Amino acid sequence: MEIQRYFIEFAYRGTHYHGWQFQKNAHSVQAEMEKALSVILKQPSYLTGSGRTDTGVHASQQFAHFDTDLNLDQEDFVKRINGVLPKDIAVYSLLKVKNDAHARFDARWRSYLYRITLRKDPFEEESAWLVYHKPCIDKMNEAAKLLLDHEDFQCFSKVHTDVNHFNCKIKEAYWEQNDHQLLFHITANRFLRGMVRAIVGTLVHVGLGRLDCGQFQEILDSKDRSQAKSASPAQGLYLCRVVYHEDIFI
Repeated sequence: MEIQRYFIEFAYRGTHYHGWQFQKNAHSVQAEMEKALSVILKQPSYLTGSGRTDTGVHASQQFAHFDTDLNLDQEDFVKRINGVLPKDIAVYSLLKVKNDAHARFDARWRSYLYRITLRKDPFEEESAWLVYHKPCIDKMNEAAKLLLDHEDFQCFSKVHTDVNHFNCKIKEAYWEQNDHQLLFHITANRFLRGMVRAIVGTLVHVGLGRLDCGQFQEILDSKDRSQAKSASPAQGLYLCRVVYHEDIFI
């Protein structure tokens, strides 16, 4: 039978994982999923994800692709693999795609959500950043707009990263309040390692009056990670949407 490529749509709670990507001496989401996939397909199986997430970061929508010579039924596959996966990883769908489709390189836009809680909540200890002093959303949104007119985000990237350039196109970045939660939404064509958490941490300084928009612009122009503020905690960050061209799906 011919080789067929499939996309898996899935989600995970990243609390107990050292990120998405396989690591030799650490527990990763990729390792758990490849193990489950190999059990279901009864052959060694490997996944290529749409992108990596750092230790402790969650995903409410993530994609990965794999190849197989088996003709898979979506409903049966989803039921079986969810029966093998641990409770903090869930597969939502199996999608047949063209054989040159790529989960990482064909992603057009990626969106992240960052959750801040303004009150202590035992149910959000591992899913949001607790901030006792409420930052000003208007000031943070004013600064966030500056991101849309910028291209080089080296100042918000982890150092010693293996990228060829630091350019990203951000098409939306804004804060909203939902009861006791502050939610940051950001969408771009690509993200650098640690970028969203560094942006959030720096914007919160703006919201607390420790920086103004002029200083935030100076940080953007500096291309220097040491000029930006400390990254926000991992537990508040979620990869929440990955968008592809429709023509890759069969």
